[in-house]
Amino acid sequence: MRRLGTALSALALGSLVASHALSSTGIDTARLSNEADGTDWGSYGRTYSENHYSPLAQITTANVAKLGLAWSFDLNTPLRADSQPLAANGILYVATGLSVVQAIDALSGKLLWRYDPDVAGVGGRKLISGWGIRGLALWRDRVIVATQDGRLIGIDAKSGKLVWSTQTLDKSVDAMGEADITGAPRVFDGKVVIGFGGAERWARGAVSCFDAETGKFLWRFYTVPGDPAKGFENDTMAMAARTWTGEWWKYGGGGTVWNAMTYDPELHRLYIGTGNAGPWNWKIRNPGKGDNLFIASIVALDANTGKYVWHYQENPDEAWDYNSTMDIAMATLTIGGRPRKVLMQAPKNGFYYVIDRETGKLISAEKIGLVTWAKGVDLKTGRPIENPGIRYENGPILQWPGTYGTHNWQPMSYSPKTKLAYIPTIHQADIYSSEGIKPADWKPINDAWNTGMGGAGTLTAPADTFSSMLQGWDPVAQKARWQVPTPGIINGGTMATADGLVFQGHIDGTFNAYDAGTGKLLWHFPAGVSVLGAPISYTAKGRQMVSVVVGPPSGSPSATLTGQSKFGWTYRTHPRMLLTFALGGKAKLPAIPKHAPEQPLTSRELVPDPKLAAAGGAIFNNACMTCHGVGAIASGGAPDLRASPVPLDRDTFAQIVKEGALLKQGMPKFGDLGPADLDALRHYIRQQALAPKTDVVHAM
Repeated sequence: MRRLGTALSALALGSLVASHALSSTGIDTARLSNEADGTDWGSYGRTYSENHYSPLAQITTANVAKLGLAWSFDLNTPLRADSQPLAANGILYVATGLSVVQAIDALSGKLLWRYDPDVAGVGGRKLISGWGIRGLALWRDRVIVATQDGRLIGIDAKSGKLVWSTQTLDKSVDAMGEADITGAPRVFDGKVVIGFGGAERWARGAVSCFDAETGKFLWRFYTVPGDPAKGFENDTMAMAARTWTGEWWKYGGGGTVWNAMTYDPELHRLYIGTGNAGPWNWKIRNPGKGDNLFIASIVALDANTGKYVWHYQENPDEAWDYNSTMDIAMATLTIGGRPRKVLMQAPKNGFYYVIDRETGKLISAEKIGLVTWAKGVDLKTGRPIENPGIRYENGPILQWPGTYGTHNWQPMSYSPKTKLAYIPTIHQADIYSSEGIKPADWKPINDAWNTGMGGAGTLTAPADTFSSMLQGWDPVAQKARWQVPTPGIINGGTMATADGLVFQGHIDGTFNAYDAGTGKLLWHFPAGVSVLGAPISYTAKGRQMVSVVVGPPSGSPSATLTGQSKFGWTYRTHPRMLLTFALGGKAKLPAIPKHAPEQPLTSRELVPDPKLAAAGGAIFNNACMTCHGVGAIASGGAPDLRASPVPLDRDTFAQIVKEGALLKQGMPKFGDLGPADLDALRHYIRQQALAPKTDVVHAM
């Protein structure tokens, strides 16, 4: 681990833009363990339960119609606009875009300070995924943020100045320097934990723990074993290695912990949700079969030491990007006539799991959407009952859910009053295939989405049937009590409140409140831009407030799926804002451009060559699709290149794509691309502008 505090302290100079006398956040283990006090929203899930539930009840089902905008704040950052803010002592803290942190007075919307960690300058090529950040953490006098280039940073909550900075990624987990962080850290007992993403970029999954006051490294738990020739770090990794075959360590293995981490103050454990395998194609990484621990699992660790306690694997030998990194909620449920301390998770694979958090034993699991890969889950063994042919061993398959899952990272919430979970669900399929891939010859490449997958033959995914839904789910009965269709293919995270409300934003630009018991729409607000951030509620001077980040769709899958582009949000013209609501709020939104799908340029200045376009399409799918959309049809997370004049000019295109002219706007530089590659990309983009083709397999 290397300390960057001294080198980067100058970056905080000038960040204090107001002399507001800020106090300590006051957030500590006691505050985060208190489920009854809704004054603050001090952690990503509000409290350690990760329930995204507020016990506040000033805003009710009876008066929610009087909810109005109290103020709006222009975040003035590029990229991600679905981050979740935190609130403590009447101050909002929000990290957006390239991990830029801002402190804002919750009553007035006035900026107190702004800290920019200069991710573009420090991280450089680490901007590969271009997704930005989803959240941050508070601990006493510290605001803690993780940057995309792998730093964990402690900021003074009073001044907005840098206190410490620690690099969390090293060669043992990030051999090729392409792993990144997009998730929110979690804090407990003076410690802060963070993971990272990059299973498709040669990363070896792990979660690391640091001192929250100083940034000092404390411990690390690896989620997959490394190279046996180098020896294993502990008995747990030796045990896990027995479930792998082949030479998996050459590809990293995956299992990255890029989102879900839940601290249990009662059992003093940390539960982590691990990601998919890397590469997805099991024929490459695991030819002799085996479960591949601990990918696609929930793992319980001792919070003091990081030592293994138990695990439950949701997808043994995972092969479809079925992450288990979706949020993990804790509750006590009455099951079989007695109280059970449980974990609840709705991962990508389409099942809702209830797990005994003391033992790690499965209690129940049922489908929350269309699932074709498994008939169900065997409650005796805890293993899925897989359908034949799902590992594309007999050719390409069309499978539900697809790579984006039935539930992605957008938080679900759980209400201890209604005893329902509120899940933003996706209904989308994908084609999985290893056609044309020779495992012995396959090699991962830099700056690419290395899944190890191949052509789809004549199969096409039925995009016109894709949809999304908000569900009120009974985790004891394991069935939906109500379901509400939502616009588009992806919807926002949810928040439940004590008086029976569920808040959720939609891609169509509305922020909504539903009756938590019935799903009836009670209130909605036209935000003028997509609302996919997770909302929070808190009090400022005794007044209940609700805040949410809004902006063009960003990150996967909201920016990638072609069906999202119809809503017409554009990267360049639509703002990224923090909106705050209160009963009787009378503020007006600033003028916002109208939204309509971007129109591709019809210029014939560059006539696409079919062969070059085909080569460019492969490069685009590997390097560009995540931000600029399938088939170059963007949804707002990045510019729609079909409508841009930049690809028409060879030099300008090279300056941006290869040289990094727009790094500070979040556009990575792809230094490994040569002139022929860049020309191929230009021809592909122009082909898509003039005669679009969108039959793309997500496997690259």
